[in-house]
Amino acid sequence: MTKFNKIVRQTLTVPFVSIFPQVCGICGKINNNSLCNKCELLLKKQQDVNIITKGEDIEEKYFSELMYVFKYEGQIRKLIIDYKFNDKSYMYLMFVNFLLKSQKIFENVKKYDKIVPVPISRKRWKDRGYNQSLLLAREIAKLTNLNLLNNCLLKTKNIIEQSKLNKEDREKNIQGVYGLKNGQLIENNKVLLVDDIYTTGSTVNECSKILMQSNPAKIGVLVLARD
Repeated sequence: MTKFNKIVRQTLTVPFVSIFPQVCGICGKINNNSLCNKCELLLKKQQDVNIITKGEDIEEKYFSELMYVFKYEGQIRKLIIDYKFNDKSYMYLMFVNFLLKSQKIFENVKKYDKIVPVPISRKRWKDRGYNQSLLLAREIAKLTNLNLLNNCLLKTKNIIEQSKLNKEDREKNIQGVYGLKNGQLIENNKVLLVDDIYTTGSTVNECSKILMQSNPAKIGVLVLARD
């Protein structure tokens, strides 16, 4: 684990403050916006902004809306894998910076009241040093004034990585994994659930199912990319 990620891990329960200069998440050059102009153009070429509502292709889900800005392929896939698995937690700034530059996404996100990251298990947290979804959600909350809730949805079991399973096994693997705490905080609120990748939707659907126990007014899902 790098020095940077040890700092991230130590500050997961308080607002994140970096003591290092901001760099472009792709090329690594110092940049105050965490994304240089050249690399921003690269991302724009792969941009695929979508807001999908119930009745399109997310029927029979516990959430009513899905937002994403990329297809999970090519350079984007490599970047997200680096962010999630290769000790590059600093890339969350670059992803959020680009995501919220989409007026369509930004305005839709602001319609929500609370933002909830998909949690990871204690073992995964210990191994990785950070929750990639929490870093995204925290920065989005800061830039949109949404209320971040990191004490509501809990992951109670460590399971096989969903990416290693097929669709049917993913649905079985994720059942009974999440728990709800402080559910009163989301009652009658519009809740935005944040994750990194949407493949089959099994993870965010199971999380939404648990959140529904507290009768939120609405649950939407925001991810970086859809497979």
